[in-house]
Amino acid sequence: MKRLEGKKAVVIGAASQGNMAQVIASRLVQEGATVMVSGRHEDELKSFSTTLGGSYALCDITNHDQVRQLAEQSHKELGGVDIAINATGWGLAKPLLKVSDEELDRIVDLQFKGVHYFLAEFVGVMMSNQPSGGSLINISSATTKALINNYAAYIGTKTGSEALIRCVANDYGKHGIRANSISPAFTRTPMTESSFEVPGLVDAFVSRAPVGRLNTSEDIAAAAVWLASDEAFVSGENLQVNGGLTMRGNPQAADIQKAMAEAKS
Repeated sequence: MKRLEGKKAVVIGAASQGNMAQVIASRLVQEGATVMVSGRHEDELKSFSTTLGGSYALCDITNHDQVRQLAEQSHKELGGVDIAINATGWGLAKPLLKVSDEELDRIVDLQFKGVHYFLAEFVGVMMSNQPSGGSLINISSATTKALINNYAAYIGTKTGSEALIRCVANDYGKHGIRANSISPAFTRTPMTESSFEVPGLVDAFVSRAPVGRLNTSEDIAAAAVWLASDEAFVSGENLQVNGGLTMRGNPQAADIQKAMAEAKS
């Protein structure tokens, strides 16, 4: 029997081809789950959901009404929701003194308020399951434990989302609801593809990973499957799926500059 046989799942942030959310959604289906994918771009969602044999719904996580509608629609169409995963995010790399009010509002809306909306609405849905319960997963970041330069707004909001997860785990565990975070490090995705082509940049990060490689989206998907399954008696945790990088810490600006200079020499 597959690990998620009979489970019903929603994955938010799956509207870009080949991104982490799509990799996660594909793995959930492979493990037997019925999956609804969600995001902001209908053409990609429609195409991807067809390949999954699942369904899709438009949703901007920064809009509470849309998140509420997603929760209601998924509950109705799927007949309940056992797994809800948020894999949205914005890698704002900017010094603290350079972040505009507009950028700060945007990242707070996406990575804190949006997570709050996501948790609140899907906790409500999972409490209405018969019997109640489910697994909530939010994709966080290794940077909340292993700081990196010029990411204060990003790290601050991701850290806040981890606190929300812990609060949900504490308050709603009595309803059979588990809530956890997964923290990848620097990961090759369509959004970061250009960064992986910069000579020396990847080497700077690989040198900090005890296992000698960076995590992949497939690594994160495997962790999500386990946390979503009935095997995981885990709640309120931040699973560091980054090959031990957080033990050594991310490279700092000087380390990255040195690695890039050496690659060019």
